[in-house]
Amino acid sequence: MTATVIVFGNEKGGTGKSTTAMHVIVGLLREGYAVGAIDLDARQSTLATYFDNRRIYAARHGLSLPHPTYRAIERSDLPDRPAAEENERTRLAAAISDLSATSDVIVIDTPGSDSHLSRAGHSYADILVTPINDSFVDLDLLGRVDPDTNTVLRPSSYSEMVWEQKKARALRDGGSIDWVVMRNRLAALDSRNKRNMDAALEALSARLGFRLAYGFSERVIFRELFLKGLTLLDIREEGSDVELTMSHVAALQEVRKLLHALGVPEAGEQQAVASS
Repeated sequence: MTATVIVFGNEKGGTGKSTTAMHVIVGLLREGYAVGAIDLDARQSTLATYFDNRRIYAARHGLSLPHPTYRAIERSDLPDRPAAEENERTRLAAAISDLSATSDVIVIDTPGSDSHLSRAGHSYADILVTPINDSFVDLDLLGRVDPDTNTVLRPSSYSEMVWEQKKARALRDGGSIDWVVMRNRLAALDSRNKRNMDAALEALSARLGFRLAYGFSERVIFRELFLKGLTLLDIREEGSDVELTMSHVAALQEVRKLLHALGVPEAGEQQAVASS
């Protein structure tokens, strides 16, 4: 059994990477996929804490919430750098192989910094999702753009790293990486900054070979749900004490659009394909 690997990665914190990963994991689970999850940021352990909060909340409220099969890979503490890097690669490969035996999809969450373990995780991606806040501060993660012409001046170190991992993936198993840049914390209203971001990202997309997807607007609900271990896909569960509002419904549509952009059909679509 070969699982599809979705990696969430960038080298900047605060872009909603773990929150997005959790929503994709639960979205996949609720559409009937067997899901494995690997956290490569074991020190920060945001994803692990999310799962812990989820188990506690489900037990407290008598809910049957879906969970993935979870692994955490810590950075090696071996003093010799080549030996430490080999140890990390070996443990990551073993975790992916183990989860592939029972999973349709494996979701990997990487740290918001550069490390050998993060780079190794990127190299296993079938789909690489890079969330960025919709601002020119975060755009610099991808490349330097001329402010007057929106011409790409040069790729960033992160973009060069992704290119290196694409080559590593091709050499290892002949596979390719579908790179998706996800625009997060989108402003609701049109603005000059938003239009300039549109133009700059289109130029970078053509130069660097990624495709664009829309992520989530800035909403307090995402931070509140973390404490309960819930996602927007869970809040209709019987027994949940989260009241569904129109803002939540709009956010839920954003989640479903992202899942569709990543190639995850809803249950009705899967059934239609299976019966055709």
